[in-house]
Amino acid sequence: MTTLKNDRFLRALLREPVDTTPVWMMRQAGRYLPEYRETRAQAGDFLSLCKNTEFACEVTLQPLRRYELDAAILFSDILTVPDALGLGLYFETGEGPKFHKTVRTEQDVANLLKLNAKSDLAYVMNAVSTIRSALGGQVPLIGFSGSPWTLATYMIEGGSSKEFRFTKQMMYAQPEVLHALLNHLADSVIDYLNAQIDAGAQAIQIFDSWGGALAHREYVEFSLNYMTKIIAGLQREKDGRRIPVIVFTKGGGQWLENMLTTGADAFGLDWTTPLYTAREVMAGRAALQGNLDPAVLYGSAASIEKSVKAMLDDAYANGEKTGYIANLGHGITQWVDPAQPKIFVDTVHEYSAKYLG
Repeated sequence: MTTLKNDRFLRALLREPVDTTPVWMMRQAGRYLPEYRETRAQAGDFLSLCKNTEFACEVTLQPLRRYELDAAILFSDILTVPDALGLGLYFETGEGPKFHKTVRTEQDVANLLKLNAKSDLAYVMNAVSTIRSALGGQVPLIGFSGSPWTLATYMIEGGSSKEFRFTKQMMYAQPEVLHALLNHLADSVIDYLNAQIDAGAQAIQIFDSWGGALAHREYVEFSLNYMTKIIAGLQREKDGRRIPVIVFTKGGGQWLENMLTTGADAFGLDWTTPLYTAREVMAGRAALQGNLDPAVLYGSAASIEKSVKAMLDDAYANGEKTGYIANLGHGITQWVDPAQPKIFVDTVHEYSAKYLG
């Protein structure tokens, strides 16, 4: 077993002492990097990039060569699960992900395949084990999945959506059908994430990207309850270390108290919730991650430094010295100058010393 050289990310997730604030970025491997665009061109298309072990490993490591990040995250896509369930994922240029089949009836749910992640998504597991080996203990590797609610929206709508017309119609008109789908997805995600842990993932993040589209009672019933089921079914220790779990609900800062019932170790925040408020709600019961507006990285070096310092001031305002991971409030955008994230990462490490010393 390779010794982990930098474990501050894992330590912060478990609210253990750290020497400086750990930092990583959602979508840190992506289109803002010219080397990523070159590798994707070699692969031919996005799905081919995900399914090629060598390419998936390469793009995972690319941001670590530029920035002093404290974690790597598997390069893949949340929609690999519905693809493996038989819906047929494809990408239209300029339109994002789409499926050849949708799930809108009780029979559609019954027709879904039962997932065996180790065989059906072997390319993801190969990527995890290859990346873990290539990292050589440099930093921990994060595995991930979409939440059942978020995956369901894509499966029901047939792709991305702003109104979630068909999903919400099912939720209010045929809630039993939606619950059947969410249960199937929760079981699939448990299998998928446990397979990633077996392959070498050292922490897990559940992306509840569309949880914030729900009303408050519906959030608990149709999103939070299924993430709770997943976390209860996960392997939580490997090689003598705890496997921390992060839940990130975009637009969900108002539900932090509810989220504590999931058993997750940490909760990600978008940029709409002040960190000092979230820290008060958590009261030392879980770690927090976030929450710089990704658009801050369009600014000057001085404005980025100012925003990062303000975020850290908020994170440590209550006197806690750990239990915080710096991140963006959502994924880094493709239009960011690759020089700007370095200012973000370096400022986090340098400025946080005043609180952790």
